[in-house]
Amino acid sequence: MRAIRHLLLSTLLLAACQRGPVPQPQEQAAAPAGGGSGSVTGSGDDSAMRALNWRAPLPELQEQDLAQARRRAARALAQGRLYAGPDDAIPLYLAIQRLVPDDARARDGLERALAALLVQGNAALARAGDDAGAMREAGDIAAVARTLDPEGRKVAAYLDRVDQAEMLWKLNSDGERALREGRLGDPAAERGDGALAAFRAVLAQVPKQPRALQGVAAVESAMIRHAEDAAHAADFDGARAWLERASKLRKRAATVADARERIEAIRSARIVQLRDEAVAEMAAPLTPLVLRRAHEKLAEALRIARPGDPVAADLRQRVELATHYGRFRPGQVFADGLGDDGRGPEMVVVPHGAFTMGAAADEIAAADAEKPAHYVRFERGFAMSRRPVTVAEFRLFVQASGYLPRATRRGHSIVYDERNGNFIRRNGADWQSDYTGAKAGDDQPVIHVSVHDAEAYAEWLAAQTGHGYRLPSEAEFEYAMRAGRQGRYPWGDGQPPKGSGNLTGGNDVSPSGRRWNNAFVGYGDGWWGPAPAGSFLANPFGLFDAGSNVSEWVADCWHASYRRAPTDGVAWFNPGCRARVIRGGSWASSPEQARAAWRTSVDSDMTNARIGFRVVRGI
Repeated sequence: MRAIRHLLLSTLLLAACQRGPVPQPQEQAAAPAGGGSGSVTGSGDDSAMRALNWRAPLPELQEQDLAQARRRAARALAQGRLYAGPDDAIPLYLAIQRLVPDDARARDGLERALAALLVQGNAALARAGDDAGAMREAGDIAAVARTLDPEGRKVAAYLDRVDQAEMLWKLNSDGERALREGRLGDPAAERGDGALAAFRAVLAQVPKQPRALQGVAAVESAMIRHAEDAAHAADFDGARAWLERASKLRKRAATVADARERIEAIRSARIVQLRDEAVAEMAAPLTPLVLRRAHEKLAEALRIARPGDPVAADLRQRVELATHYGRFRPGQVFADGLGDDGRGPEMVVVPHGAFTMGAAADEIAAADAEKPAHYVRFERGFAMSRRPVTVAEFRLFVQASGYLPRATRRGHSIVYDERNGNFIRRNGADWQSDYTGAKAGDDQPVIHVSVHDAEAYAEWLAAQTGHGYRLPSEAEFEYAMRAGRQGRYPWGDGQPPKGSGNLTGGNDVSPSGRRWNNAFVGYGDGWWGPAPAGSFLANPFGLFDAGSNVSEWVADCWHASYRRAPTDGVAWFNPGCRARVIRGGSWASSPEQARAAWRTSVDSDMTNARIGFRVVRGI
């Protein structure tokens, strides 16, 4: 080696080399084997990199020590002890050259020691990616090698490798520091700062560098951790965004897919928790506060749920049912107990909803009083008696309360006279009478009652049961009668289907052979006069005789049109009014009067053979 052959004695006495930066490892590096006074000293820079100098730990030799020193140097070289202490090969050979500058064996030993040194250095570089001690050792060897042969091709190549390793070490260290500080970086950015940019810069030069690959995996783990933290905080949009970022780091890794499963489990558990909490709260009395809290939990569940989530759908149904029906369900049939251990009328829960009330502008035979058609919405369901109140049910009220109905006090009512086919006043007719004035059967709808009689019955039911019984509003009656159908008649348009109800049919015949002058052609129901309550098919809401058999009192006062009528379904009532409303066709109503929108005004004291009533109850 040219540099070693011409090495000056002064260089041997104090060899120093100023080099490029070497990383300051995160851990304390172990001292190389051999110990001694040799040192590689730092520049004092507190950064992760250092500028190094090597001071050869030369032993003190006398001429008489040369033979022994040569043997010691050869033994150290064979053992791989090259530079760290005064008894290592390179310091010994340098000390020999100080005494004998042209010593051929020392020169040859230094050449072999340098070759061995580079082998050690390359071995250290191979471990230096994530081994702080190996990186320090490679840097120390670089300082020694440059001191021995500053212009050598092999040394220069080694120094280049050390420089690259130092740069990669710094990038990895910067990435790890950024990772600790939470600066992860953006996977979509080609350039940028943060941990990911540093690790990617390493991998751009050494594609499979283990430390950088581990760093990228750590960034992915941090992003997954952020995603799970967001999921635990119910921020599933944030969790999805973090997982999307993590998925761009390692294409074939299963970690993101596993994290998605864990986050979906967190989502599902949260929805189940919300459902269970809401159900537990709704087990208490359904106050407005309880329902508001249930709606808040439902809103939260729907916010985080995937489309079609069955638990969220179950919670929605439960909350909606509680909101609109309380403890009941649409279509449910029940009868409240009375104070004397009897039962009230059979009720059915009418579903909440909306409809267009009244007659269309072009409806045939429609009166101005049935217009304008207007939209009415029921935010809550209600219960309505399935049949008109019967004679037997009304008798319980009269006997229990001692109430005297209007026709009983007055001593007469309006009945049908078969002899002349007209309606006439007949003495002695009251709520116990049928349409002719004869004794009525218990299952007949009660007739010959005024609106005040009907209201008194409802008040008695409310007192007996503790629930809010009353007459239906006009809107409730029409809504329940139509039962979701929007046609001219309660059943829709056209002729009534068979079994529709007790209507004036062209095929009906009175006991004396009379027929209706104005009737549904081709229809017959077999009855002249009211039929027993519930004799015909129920409508889609489960109601019998709605719009047939008997017309019925409702709670509203009469108004000549629907202008300014309520749109929430409540009764339009003016205290003290005498003109009241009846709705629905009867056994003696013309086809025009059987229309779903038909309504008429009747004096509140009126009793006759065509008017009965039914009740509703809040739920």
